[in-house]
Amino acid sequence: MSELSNLPGGKPIPIEVVEESLYEVRRKIYPRSVSGLFARWRFILVFATQLLFYGLPWLSWNNRQAVLFDLIQRKFYIFGLVLWPQDVIYLTLLLILSALALFLFTAVAGRLFCGYACPQTVYTEIFMWIERQVEGDRFTRIRLDGEEWPWSFKKWRLKLTKHFFWLLVAFWTGFTFIGYFTPIATLGSALLHLSLGPWQTFWLTFYSFATWGNAGFMREQVCKYMCPYARFQSVMVDKDTFLVTYDKVRGEPRGSRSKSSDHSSLGLGDCVDCSICVQVCPTGIDIRDGLQYMCIGCGACIDACNQVMEKVNYPKGLIRYTTERAVEELESNQSAIRHILRPRVLIYTTFIIVLTTAFLVSLATRNPLRVDVMRDRGALAREVEGVRIENIYRIQIMNASEHPMKVQLKATGLENLRILNSQGIEVTEINVTPASNQLIPIKVSADIGANNPGNHPIYFDVVAQEIVGNRVIVRTRDEKSTFIIPR
Repeated sequence: MSELSNLPGGKPIPIEVVEESLYEVRRKIYPRSVSGLFARWRFILVFATQLLFYGLPWLSWNNRQAVLFDLIQRKFYIFGLVLWPQDVIYLTLLLILSALALFLFTAVAGRLFCGYACPQTVYTEIFMWIERQVEGDRFTRIRLDGEEWPWSFKKWRLKLTKHFFWLLVAFWTGFTFIGYFTPIATLGSALLHLSLGPWQTFWLTFYSFATWGNAGFMREQVCKYMCPYARFQSVMVDKDTFLVTYDKVRGEPRGSRSKSSDHSSLGLGDCVDCSICVQVCPTGIDIRDGLQYMCIGCGACIDACNQVMEKVNYPKGLIRYTTERAVEELESNQSAIRHILRPRVLIYTTFIIVLTTAFLVSLATRNPLRVDVMRDRGALAREVEGVRIENIYRIQIMNASEHPMKVQLKATGLENLRILNSQGIEVTEINVTPASNQLIPIKVSADIGANNPGNHPIYFDVVAQEIVGNRVIVRTRDEKSTFIIPR
């Protein structure tokens, strides 16, 4: 209470000062377990994504790890495909395709990725399952964290057990993630012998801690405040986007009633105001308040509401996947599906088809033989024994396949050109090992007087025989350079 001014009679005016925080203090959410169609789909997606994530590093291909992003050697192995830094265009295409696919899914059915395949959602589901198995259902967990349950041996045991399994999952997740960049067998051996390098130790600790913190503590806060997708999703949805929607026309006015009563005669809608849809929501929102950016589209409230509707003998679908237009115009979902093929969806689909086709065609026609010719700037040209002119080059030959190559070099464009190695021996064939990169100094010589002085374009014709089992595949490359003949 403070006095800021006086009344005409000289009496002070009491002013009450109210302080309001601009930051909402987090209220811990205790999601209730639920079963149903969408819960089964979440389980299938969690199982499938984690089987893929945890299993891929242990697959072998050509006596190596099938999927390995070797940053030290600057090679990306993806089954039979070997990518080099020069193949960054493929990574660019994949990122563009991923973004377009996200836009397409959002335009058609909202935040499907967030609700079923986002790592934050997946690991939160795993951690919440562990929490339920150790501490019990929703109401037991609320009592356990409340003041009415004092710290005791049982409470310490439950909390420590939960965090032990959380940390175990987090550690294995961090270990697996690093296994995509360091051969996982080597990483495992180093871990067992306590000989991890400093960077491996740092990233293992970092990713383990990040998984434990995000999935165990921050949970919905990541979706609400840290994820940028939640902020711009609204520009990708419209009245024909399928979203988790509460049917206000059918549900309102909400209110409790007995199962045997005729709610229509009481002036009530189908919503019995049980709040179970709020209790099962992993982000703690009330879907009955309308579309909110915090909704991740997991469908838990749909499963919960359908179970309640079944118990009170009301039609299911009070909360359902539908469109805003369908609710406003009282259309069925079958009718709403007809509006899916609208301009933005067709544009996204067309771009995805075109880019995917270009990506696959480019991979199928990719030449694993790469050649780069560089002139030696320190010695442009020199005369040898008064009979020949030599230019010095460095030729880089890259074998991007996992099979050996026999490479033959030939220089054309001037008369009597020969390719010599640093010892002056003529080079006819070079053996290039699988998935390797060789930088070879060479000399190209021509007879004095056979060609006019000046700068002359020459061509390096490179023919490689790739040995694949009993087959020989011929690869060719042509590189242009310049041969200098002094005056």
